[in-house]
Amino acid sequence: MKPDSMLRNKIILLLFTIIFLISFHPHQPQQKKKYNVLFIAVDDLNDWVGYLHSYPGVKTPNIDRLAKRGMIFTRAYCSAPICNPSRASLLTGVRPSTSGVYQNFQPWRPVLKDAITLPQHFMANGYLATGSGKIFHETYNDPASWNKFYPESGSPQPEKTPVNGFGNFDWAPVDVGDDQMADYIITQHGIDYLGEKHQSPFFLAVGIRKPHLPWYVPRKYFELYPLESIVTPEVVDNDLEDLPPLAVKIAHWSLDEIGRAGDTQDHKFILETGQWKNAVQGYLASISFADAQIGRLLDALDKSAYKDNTIVVLFGDNGFQLGQKEHWRKFALWEESIRVPLIIVAPGIVKPNSVCDRTVSLMDIYPTLISLCNLSPKPGLEAVDLTPLLKNPKLTWNHPAVATYGRNNHSIRTERWHYIRYSDNSEELYDHQKDPHERKNLAKDSTYRDTIKILAEWLPKINAQAAPSDTTR
Repeated sequence: MKPDSMLRNKIILLLFTIIFLISFHPHQPQQKKKYNVLFIAVDDLNDWVGYLHSYPGVKTPNIDRLAKRGMIFTRAYCSAPICNPSRASLLTGVRPSTSGVYQNFQPWRPVLKDAITLPQHFMANGYLATGSGKIFHETYNDPASWNKFYPESGSPQPEKTPVNGFGNFDWAPVDVGDDQMADYIITQHGIDYLGEKHQSPFFLAVGIRKPHLPWYVPRKYFELYPLESIVTPEVVDNDLEDLPPLAVKIAHWSLDEIGRAGDTQDHKFILETGQWKNAVQGYLASISFADAQIGRLLDALDKSAYKDNTIVVLFGDNGFQLGQKEHWRKFALWEESIRVPLIIVAPGIVKPNSVCDRTVSLMDIYPTLISLCNLSPKPGLEAVDLTPLLKNPKLTWNHPAVATYGRNNHSIRTERWHYIRYSDNSEELYDHQKDPHERKNLAKDSTYRDTIKILAEWLPKINAQAAPSDTTR
């Protein structure tokens, strides 16, 4: 072979070798992984879950086992202590103070007609979006957000209702199996979906209704909590004395689920009828019933082909008070009404048994899932991507959690401070390092004016007029 031919062959061989090495270089960027999402919303679930240690003896083994798989946020807060605005803001990325959706009886889609919801954004990025149960608030579900959706159905109730309370503020065991309950059926839709073969990545949302009122669940869950074991929240007699008048009104005033206002005096009723332990029992029983359904769903995920490539998010849509500050239900800006469980499990991204003590909002779920699933960006979200915290929970974090109840009533929560300003400019301030139960309002103490000034910088700059009400309800 001629020297020039040999040289040419060597050059060709070298070029092929270079091309081969480039093609299979270990540092070549790989196609980003497509994660599925299991999105679990639990209605009215406050911080009474085992892993948060807020109530002694609460039985939530399934929520707790999920918590061990990923990261728990010990200071997670809703954006509104009421179902519709909390869910609408989480799923659209638009604050209640921006949209004007403050109450349950305000349809969110007319005022947010162009909003791209969280499941819609996943659909736009090639995902199948399937939901069951309560994701958006009841009749304000959004058909455009789903490829397929299974609405919730009714559950059995005692023959006499109310049994112990009044209206839907009621609790009693029902003598039926779990499979007769709406949440069981809702969960079964999710279980069936996980058992199917899917060609595209999916966003699967399961909305569990309990522990929302009324607390009617199978008797065996009541039996988990004998009345003699019930611990009622500690309430001091003068807890309302240092509150502004509007705050006292909120403590004794509430909205029912369709927005009718009234001086309900729930706490007065509880005391007069001696029902405090019974009511707490009903709430705990409903939590454990919800936990059992979550366990069924997690078992199905573990048995499925999607166990190792599915991100799981679980949260309560708002908190719930059981007598603290003489207040029941949510509909307030105190800690118990706005603090919620939040768990994020992301295989290969989030280390198991991770704990984050930074303040975060449920609204942050939207941009975080976009980031974790490598979706196209979504401009205009009024929320923060939590991915940096998922990688380093000790990261310096200057993002207080903001919650809104009604127009121009806001809560600002940092790791130490809780500041509340009402529409009449009255205020509350609590130092959680010294006063975790919020019993000493520091707002009138001049020592803390600089603290209040700093916290007030985080108050929403927009306070939209209330969205139109649904007059058909």
